[in-house]
Order: sequence, then C-alpha cells, then structure tokens
Amino acid sequence: MAQRLELAASRPGTNKSAIVDAALDRFLNPERDASGDAPLVRRLDRISRQLERTDRDLSVMAETIALFIRYYLTITPPLPSGDQDAARALGRERFEMFVAQVGKRVASGGRLVADVMERVSTSNPDLFMRHIEEGAPLGASRAAASKSRSQDATGQQPEPSPAGREEIGNV
Repeated sequence: MAQRLELAASRPGTNKSAIVDAALDRFLNPERDASGDAPLVRRLDRISRQLERTDRDLSVMAETIALFIRYYLTITPPLPSGDQDAARALGRERFEMFVAQVGKRVASGGRLVADVMERVSTSNPDLFMRHIEEGAPLGASRAAASKSRSQDATGQQPEPSPAGREEIGNV
C-alpha cells in the first residue's frame, strides 16, 4: 500500500497528504462521493427516456385501438342470421391474414407504430398539440373542424386521408 501511495504521490500536482486526505474523506463521507454515481445517473436517465418513449408509444397504441373499436362498433350494421356463418368464416380468414402480417413485422423487426409516428411528426409536427375537446380531426384547422362535424352528423362515412390510403396499402 505504501508503494502505491508513493507512486500516486509522484504525479505532478499531488502529494501524499492530499491523497490520504481525499481517501479518508471518501471513506468517512461516502454520500459526498458523486464521481462513482455519475455512470449510474447517466444510465438511469437513459432508462427514464426509454420508458417515456415506451409510455408515449403505448398511449398512442391504446388510443388507436380504442378509436378503431369505437368506429368499428358504430358503423358495422348487424348481419341477418343467414349471413352470419359466411361472415364468421371470412372473419377467421381475415384474422389469420392479420396474425401472419403481425408475425412478419415482428420477425423482421419492423415497428409500424414507430414508422407512423415518425412519418406523422415529420409531415405534421403540430398534429398532437391540439386538444381532443376541440372536436376537430387531428391536424385540421378550426374551419375544417366545423365542416367535418357537419358531415359526420349526416351519417356519411369519412373517406380515408391520402396518408390513410397509403397505410392501408402498406399493411
């Protein structure tokens, strides 16, 4: 230990008493030693940012699913009894195709939510800045919002946007 102290004290700008003083201070007051915590703090900050992104993605996904379900349940008319078996068969077939698409995207590492979020934030950075209570479609102006509400009141099904049509083609 004495040799290591001699070696450390031989560096320019240091002496034995300063090294021993710093070591005793570190030993007797470990809570003041922030230098050892810096990598841990950086890692915790990085984990915190990752959790915030995951939380945002999960919120977007939950809202998307909830809106889709509400839309689907609102516009889907009940089927006559004779058509239900054919509809179930078609539904199973579509579900199998859906599962295959999800499996393909997961296996390839593709993330549709991240792709869509990136595309939206690039093309319309203010999209998520409006309040839901305004009633406007996301990204629409106030004038377009009032026009959109009157069209919805007539019961007409809205046309997909160009981006929506593009997404339907990519699925």
